[in-house]
Amino acid sequence: MPRHKPSRRHVIATAGGLAAATILRWPADAAEFTYKFGASSPMEHPAMAHTQIAADKIKQETNGRMEIAIYPSSQLGGDTAMIAQTISGAIQMYLLPVDLLAPRNPVMGITGTGFAFKDYEIVWAAMDGDLGKMLRDASEKIGFYCLEKGYDHGFRQITTRTKPINNPVDLQGFKIRLPVAPALIALFRHLGASPTALNFSEVYSALQTGVVDGQENPLVLIDTAKLYEVQKYCSLTNHVWAGFHVSFNIPAWKKLPPDLQETVTKVFTAEALAEREDFVTMTKSEQQNLSSKGLTFNAPDNKPFRDALTKSGFYADMKKTMGDAGWALLEKYTGPLG
Repeated sequence: MPRHKPSRRHVIATAGGLAAATILRWPADAAEFTYKFGASSPMEHPAMAHTQIAADKIKQETNGRMEIAIYPSSQLGGDTAMIAQTISGAIQMYLLPVDLLAPRNPVMGITGTGFAFKDYEIVWAAMDGDLGKMLRDASEKIGFYCLEKGYDHGFRQITTRTKPINNPVDLQGFKIRLPVAPALIALFRHLGASPTALNFSEVYSALQTGVVDGQENPLVLIDTAKLYEVQKYCSLTNHVWAGFHVSFNIPAWKKLPPDLQETVTKVFTAEALAEREDFVTMTKSEQQNLSSKGLTFNAPDNKPFRDALTKSGFYADMKKTMGDAGWALLEKYTGPLG
């Protein structure tokens, strides 16, 4: 009988096993530091894929001294729970959306200022510059050490079960799920919507059961979390940009020797920059991909939304909430808002 030709996947898996056996020669219990890494995003998200790559590289480059165990998809609890766990040290690492720290310090929600970022050039100038430094410094006072280079989570779009969103009138009384992020909640209230704040782990069921009629997230997450199964329309509003930072419980970070801190920083920096490129590439194909899965797209003009926010006093309220110093740093990159 002819022999079966091994599949490419089998060859790769076998090669990987041989490499682990012949090159990475530490015993399974040899790690000096075993850190739990919590996240709400699924492993299919580019940020999580690159976190896995980083974890593997760190284990190899430290000769097994540091192992990072990744818990995606809210396995350790919703974001609110993981924030508390990271501060307490119950988990050592967390994929932090800094805007979720706004209940503890309002300025953390500044990236949720509606229609502030026009494109990625402005986003990364701000986040890799003084605005990002301000947010990382503020995070540290709350209990998180954030690595400098953040991951991209994309521009957020609105999905709905009942109708496309073409203008602010379509949002009047609309039941929309939002993260527990005060700036985003304020944004949609000023646009006349009826927000419900829920952790991401609860979103699918809330959409499925009609607790809410819509939600907003980047296209990549709408796909990887399969929200297209319980939504019909997607309106490309680009209302807010979102990102993640790889963060540490501060004592857990300080516990790492300087050489491990240097390796962790180097590896995650490289993976963050690679993730940004992958995220943009993935987003470009998502509209067609999601259309094939049943979502109907529209691209509304942003100007009526910005005008409605200015008229309602949203930008004036945000400036007051964020403080003059934080607002000045935002407008340094975005130009005058409102």
